[in-house]
Amino acid sequence: MYNKSTDLLEACKRENILISEATLRKEIEESGKNREYFIDRFNEVYMVMKESSTKGIEKSIQTMSGITGGNGKRLNNYRKTGKALSDDYILEAMARAFSTLEVNGAMGKIVAAPTAGASGILPGALVSTQAKLNLSDDDMVYGLLTASAIGGIIAMNATISGAEGGCQAETGTASAMAAAALVELNGGTVEESFHAASFAIINILGLVCDPIAGLVEFPCALRNASGVTNAIISSDMAMAGVRSIIPFDEVVESMFSVGNSIPESLRETALGGLAATPTGSKFCATCAGGCTGV
Repeated sequence: MYNKSTDLLEACKRENILISEATLRKEIEESGKNREYFIDRFNEVYMVMKESSTKGIEKSIQTMSGITGGNGKRLNNYRKTGKALSDDYILEAMARAFSTLEVNGAMGKIVAAPTAGASGILPGALVSTQAKLNLSDDDMVYGLLTASAIGGIIAMNATISGAEGGCQAETGTASAMAAAALVELNGGTVEESFHAASFAIINILGLVCDPIAGLVEFPCALRNASGVTNAIISSDMAMAGVRSIIPFDEVVESMFSVGNSIPESLRETALGGLAATPTGSKFCATCAGGCTGV
């Protein structure tokens, strides 16, 4: 795994390859396993992402706590009405992000990429983009490889934990991973992938983590839906020629610094923000001892 984006960019330029290929070669080198092993493993991961992002748009899923549920199906139904201001692609991506969080809240199988709290962003972005660009499952494996490289750099130099760095560390990282992957899948350059990843973090720098009742449901699902949109617009900005004047590694360092400045009450403790509102506090009281329902 590459520790810095500068090292990864240098490797890509030296060998004239994309982030996904550089990441795959590095994994092969460090693990001693062959290319087929990693392709198979990433295919398995992508299949889980597909399933979790689809279940909640085909049928209404209620979470075990009873706090949220059914929003993936609602949004998917709404996108079919022709009344939406957002286009079909973005609405599908948002619905799939909701679906994944609802599957998670119902104790279903998801991929924590990079965390359970941000697990809807990458599936929402990738599965919707696969359909839009008519890509194969094998193509999506390379998207996942690019995403993993971005997530790895952030994990090594900052944090992907909401408890440590706020929601910016979770949904921000997931959005950055997705944005970089979308650029590559859409034919963009390595540099554009890093610009897109930078934009995705910059757009939500300082976002707090304030889950109602301490559960990965509300406002987490909303932030996954907005996070997948963030990834899409960040990829488009980068491919349009918009550039980040702050390099990706410095953006990551800044996110870490900002996260360390966020008060403890706003870092997944459910002691501040929306969780501490009168209504949010009622959910916490209702769900004390296991969240058996509301």
